[in-house]
Amino acid sequence: MIRLASSSITRAELLKSAGIPFLQESVDFDEDSIIATSPKNFVYQATLGKYRVNLEKFGCADYPLLVADTVVTAQGKILRKAKDEADARAILEMQSGSEVAIITCMIYKTPRLELIDISSTHYFFDVFDPESVESYLRSGEWRGKAGACMVEGFCKPYIREVRGFESTAMGLCTEILKPFL
Repeated sequence: MIRLASSSITRAELLKSAGIPFLQESVDFDEDSIIATSPKNFVYQATLGKYRVNLEKFGCADYPLLVADTVVTAQGKILRKAKDEADARAILEMQSGSEVAIITCMIYKTPRLELIDISSTHYFFDVFDPESVESYLRSGEWRGKAGACMVEGFCKPYIREVRGFESTAMGLCTEILKPFL
């Protein structure tokens, strides 16, 4: 059993699908205070911040601690969680017909082991259908998603090519985690 220090439903589903028993509880960390020079630096700082506050609260003696964060990038920009529908539309327009990198950092800590991993998955998207974009925006499914992106949902029909693990793009690289459990 591990402690997933994340409120992400998708991360919980990834652990379930991988057959990894877990309990889910976390302490929030304010990512808005992060100043980063690159997407990898940003996602590492966000994960490290989450790790520190959750390690302080829960430790890792009872259950190993797992924290993760994900960032989406396109056209050289970090695409954070959209603040509103207009922001989500602009973010999706940037991804449409482009290469999008989804970078996930995770820290897994036991009393004897600390694993830090930064993995990326690259998606090459066809141009998004404007009517589908508007329908997706109305659905609200983009809320709380890095880069307003759902590769397992809205974006799936537009994927032309993938390089990397889908689990990384969904927020937790279970393929890398499993051998350390």
